[in-house]
Amino acid sequence: MNPFEKLVVDIRKALGPSSGLDSDDVDVEDLTHLMERYVSNPKEWSPYALSNDNMGYTRNLVDEGNGKANLLILVWTPGKSSPIHDHGNAHCVMRILHGDLVETRYDFPDGDEEKPMEIRSEQVLKEGTVAYMADELGLHRVSNGGSDYAVSLHLYTPPNVARWGCNVFNPSTGNKTHLSKCKNYSVYGQRVDEQNLK
Repeated sequence: MNPFEKLVVDIRKALGPSSGLDSDDVDVEDLTHLMERYVSNPKEWSPYALSNDNMGYTRNLVDEGNGKANLLILVWTPGKSSPIHDHGNAHCVMRILHGDLVETRYDFPDGDEEKPMEIRSEQVLKEGTVAYMADELGLHRVSNGGSDYAVSLHLYTPPNVARWGCNVFNPSTGNKTHLSKCKNYSVYGQRVDEQNLK
């Protein structure tokens, strides 16, 4: 078992039979430390890191753990970003495996008035950084401003976005649109049929 495979097993053990990060028996700091201790080796995680130049990023499922979480590798196309989005009432622990990403955080829109969304904070997440995000911290957008692909490992618990989708927000108006499901580009290193992406 290589260190990346051991990380996957250790995350699964840390989550145990619980219902995810909301459970009393799961500690965000423990999961963060597991991700921090992993020394990134592209030979170990690259079988899961499938990319597509025509997409801002790809979602590649690595593990479903105990059924209460999803562990994904996201591959970020150079010069592209995610939309501003929520996390469907889930938690996300994210580790930058390769390259740098910019995380821009926003407050949820206030009321029904259309107005540009205001940036709360912006930070560069360097290779090796572990970050945490949840809806109580606001909304965010992740961007790859570099000239090479960036790769990040994401633990979502519970896997609400995979099941029920999330909301994306128009930066100019604050209007939200619900995406019914966020599809995976690959599952366990195997490309998902094109029809299942739609």
